[in-house]
Order: sequence, then structure tokens, then C-alpha cells
Amino acid sequence: MIVGIDLGTTHSLIGVHGTEGPRLFPNPHGQLLTPSVVSLADDGTVLVGQAARDRLVSHPESSVAHFKRWMGTDRETRIGAHRFRPEELSALVLRALLADAEAALGHKVEEAVISVPAYFSDAQRKATRAAGELAGIRVERLINEPTAAALAYGLQQREQDGRILVLDLGGGTFDVSILELFEGIVEVHASAGDNFLGGEDFLEVLQQAFRTDHAVNDATLDNLERAQLSHRLELLKRELSARGEASMDITLSGKPLQWTMEESRYAQLCEPLLQRMRTPIERAMRDARLKPDALDDIVLVGGAARMPMITRLVTRMFGRLPLRHINPDQAIALGATVAAGMKARDSSLREVVLTDVCPYTLGTQVSRLGPDGNSRSGYFHPIIQRNSVVPVSREDVFHPISAEQKFVRFGVYQGESPTVDKNIKLGELQVPLTGQSGGDRSVTTRFTYDVDGILQVEVTENATGKRHELILEQNPGVLTPEQIRQRLLALDALKVHPREHQPNLALIARTERLYAEYVDYREQLQYWLMQFREALESQDIQRIERQHRELSRALDDMEGLQ
Repeated sequence: MIVGIDLGTTHSLIGVHGTEGPRLFPNPHGQLLTPSVVSLADDGTVLVGQAARDRLVSHPESSVAHFKRWMGTDRETRIGAHRFRPEELSALVLRALLADAEAALGHKVEEAVISVPAYFSDAQRKATRAAGELAGIRVERLINEPTAAALAYGLQQREQDGRILVLDLGGGTFDVSILELFEGIVEVHASAGDNFLGGEDFLEVLQQAFRTDHAVNDATLDNLERAQLSHRLELLKRELSARGEASMDITLSGKPLQWTMEESRYAQLCEPLLQRMRTPIERAMRDARLKPDALDDIVLVGGAARMPMITRLVTRMFGRLPLRHINPDQAIALGATVAAGMKARDSSLREVVLTDVCPYTLGTQVSRLGPDGNSRSGYFHPIIQRNSVVPVSREDVFHPISAEQKFVRFGVYQGESPTVDKNIKLGELQVPLTGQSGGDRSVTTRFTYDVDGILQVEVTENATGKRHELILEQNPGVLTPEQIRQRLLALDALKVHPREHQPNLALIARTERLYAEYVDYREQLQYWLMQFREALESQDIQRIERQHRELSRALDDMEGLQ
């Protein structure tokens, strides 16, 4: 059985497609959403999910979140005595999800379909595959998140052909895809997006407004106070999505502060972010050569899409309300499970062909003659344009600058800038020119890009027919197979808490978070925590379960959740 996974910036989910349709698995707390957060306990134990998210507030120096934004880079995060790459942090989240799936299914899971932002680069996609390998599974397919959303809505099952615009605003990324559905084929016509625009950026707007209104200097706050402020503002943001106004109380640097925000003011403050959202939407529409009235449906998914200002933006741009009847937090995961079911050839699913596009333009560096007749290097020459349906193969002919030239150097780049210094260099191929001086010394260069993100560069000397080849399977910032083996051994050596203990650890972390936040209730919280720890030490299962229920209810009452 192949599972479907939504490996998100803020939350992650896992599920399968069975005879009754897609089914998502709960974590040990009974929740479908597992926070994409990793923390290291004082004894070196790795915590993932809810316990780790609460420790973001109480122990910010030993916890990390939002590492999906670093995928495809060689950035390392230090937690305690360990240093983790983004792939390793993602692998720890994947391991927690797989444990939940295996607990529900009763057997080991070895294959998965994982969703990724449509605008993820080649390096980011390979880093996601590496995370799966580090977690001990084979990644059968990476599916673009907007395509997964379309599958969740069952748009591939509709009888009529149609064009669908999918907007996915998650915690850390914004994706736009235009899909066409016809004769059992889901074809991506255009993708665009912003890998650094999501719910976290809308939260930063609230943080800036709070600091401005209360003249709070961020530099004067310690890590714990910053984490508390971020947590309180996240709760306020959620309340604003449900109501027109929200308030919060917090104590910073010993000073109690009260703050109220109206949804109308919040939308005004977020106007620059909303304008950033318009840019990839308009780009995708231009690339697909479509007018708004040519769209049959608009789908809005992603947790951050709950904000009313997002629905208003889409409605203003297209003159209609988007589809939102599936839980926006779950839509991508549900679609990933449908894709997994297709991959496993589930008999309950109609056979559908999913096509993809190359999200970035691929090309090489060339020199061009200036007005004075002199050549100038550093220009980008596209060979495969962005949004070309993959697999795709394109070629072009190039000539040496001078008759004396002994070789040509083909730098392979990815990006949308007219100059290569602003694009990403993927590799280089140097080709000797063996043709006779004065004869044909041109070369034909072919780029071939497949569904697995592998780019083949072939350069043929036209005078001799001699072929030179470069296969680009690795990118800067992506682990090699040997590095993956070494990192896998290091991860296996980490002590990860058993799944059945996670709810108790999460309850302790939550109590510690509230102790850090609510100064007036510290004595009571400390007493409750002592009681619960004594119950755990007794190893009396019934006593532990009773204390767990009582402490959970007390904390719910304190936070006003009931």
C-alpha cells in the first residue's frame, strides 16, 4: 500500500486511499494535523509534532519550525549538540507520520507519494526525495500541491472538460497552477508562485503592527518572550479569520500589554502581501494565454486561505467565489492519497494521466554582440521555457565567437533573468572544437528534462557528429548518496520517543508553555505539572489516563478553548 503525504511548512498529514475513498490518519493526540516542528528534550530525546510546537514557546533555543523553506539549501540548524539539515528535519517529521500510518494500518509502510509546491525548484524536489530516503521510504512520486488539490475535489472525475485555477496559500509558500482536464488527462498548463510567501508572512505583519503600536523594541525581548509573542499573535490571527475583531493580553519585560486588531485594519496592513499574490496569478494566466472568463472553476486551498481577505482578493480578480467546501488544511493531503491510490492502481479510481510542467526556464550562457561590434558575455539563452509540459526535449545551434576558439563552455542555468548572474547555475560542460578552421564549427545543444527532474544536456559537434553529454541529477545544496548514507546512520542513532508516549510529553510541553505565558497562574500550573509527573512515575495506566484527562480539561479552561 502506498501512502499519500502532505509535507507542509506548518503542518503535515498522511493517509491512504481505500475502497471507501481517501482516509487520513490521526497522530497520537487524535489530530489529523501534525505540526512540522522538531525539538530536542533535555535528555537528548527528539520530539516531533505537538510537543515540539509547545516547546517552541517554552524552549525556543532547542526547537525549530518552518524548515521546509530551507529545502534545497545546505543550511544547517543547531539544536543542542546536533546540527540538522532541512532534509533531516523533514525526515524526522516523515518518520512521525509513518509511525501514525503504521499504527493505524498494522503493517510497515515503504512507499509514498509526497506533495510539493508547484514552484519548487529542481534542488528542492531532490531534497524532498532525500528526506523520504532518510525517513526509510521510497518516494514513488512527487505531486504538485495544486494538482493534489484538484484530485481532492474530484475534478478529474467530472464528465465535462474544463480549466481549473488552483491557488494554494500554505504556511510558507504560495502556489498557482492552471490545470486542464480532458479525456482522462489532468494537464498542467502553467505554474507560478512564491516560495517565500505564506501564512508566516501574514503573521509577521501582525508582529510588526504590535511592536509599532506598543513601541516594543524586538532587540530588548529574549527568545522566550519572542516565542510567546509569536504564539499569541498566531492565535489572534486565527480568531481574526473567524471574527471581525480579536484581542490579546501579554506581559513583556514585566509590563502587561493589551492589544486589539480589526480585520479591516489587518487587511489594509497586508495589502503589500496581497499585491505579491497577484503577481504569480497574473503570470500564470499570461503563460496559459487565458482570460478570467475561460476558467471553469477556481479552487482555494491551504490553511492561510482561511483569511477573509484572501477570498475577497480572488473574488475581486475573477468576479466569482472560489471553491472552498473541503477543509483547506486537508485538501492537499487528501489529493496526495488519491494520487497514491492511482499509483497503486486502486480499482475504485478511474485511470487518470497526470502531466507536469517544468516550473523554471532552463538554458545556457551566451555572448552577444554589442552596438560597438564587441561581444559581451553573461547573457541567458533559454532552451526549455518555463511551463513546458514534461517530459520535454529542445535543441538549439550555437557558434563560437572567433575562428581561433579551441572549445566552448556550456554553463547550464535555471531562472527567469536575462543575465546568468541572477539565475541558478546547475552545472557546466566544456566541449572541444575539433572541426577545421573555416569549416562548420557550430554545435547543436539539446536539453531533455524528465518527470523525475533529471536534466540531460547533449552537445553535438556538427562537423564531426561527436557527442558530449552531461547528466544533471545533483544540485548545490542537495545530499549525495554517500552523504545520505552517513546522515541516515546519524539519524538512526538519535533517541526518538515512542509514539505511545507522545501525548504525555505533549501535555507536559503544553503545561510548560502556559507556565511561561501566564505569570498569574504559575503556582497552580506547577502543582498540576507535579501531580501529572507523579502519575507518570507510578506507571499506573488508569491513574495516568485519569490525570491526563483532568489536566487537559484544566488547561483547556485556562486557555478558553471550551
